[in-house]
Amino acid sequence: MPRPPADARAARDAPPEMPAAPTQAGRFEQARRVQSMALLEDYAELIADLLATAGEARPTDIARRLGVTHATAIKAITRLKREGLATALPYRGVFLTEAGEHLAARVKTRHLLVVDLLRAVGVPADAAEQDAEGIEHHVSDITLEAFARFLKEK
Repeated sequence: MPRPPADARAARDAPPEMPAAPTQAGRFEQARRVQSMALLEDYAELIADLLATAGEARPTDIARRLGVTHATAIKAITRLKREGLATALPYRGVFLTEAGEHLAARVKTRHLLVVDLLRAVGVPADAAEQDAEGIEHHVSDITLEAFARFLKEK
């Protein structure tokens, strides 16, 4: 196979140009904000799924399904309640507020769209589900719209 010209190799191997500091700082700030919300989104999505399938979302079940300790689940549920996304009743489990239900529905829609796109480009089902768990929180609405357009055109 012929080698590319030296100037093409140099351009390819050159370090990427750095964005302006405010642009880069904005990107990192956005990533931190998304990471902070990702936990709440995962909990809200799971609580909605448990309520829909089992009729209740007990902290013990939440902890088991997320692979965390009971204390960790209680801490996250407390944060959900503080953010106005959930309520909890003694001996009755956790329930989502209207805002929590909207969040869970939004996250579920994002998750399914990312899984569908990954499957459309040939990613096996198990890997698509696993990868969607991270991507769904970090992908922008603009990118999700592009995913949806791609899937409609396919």
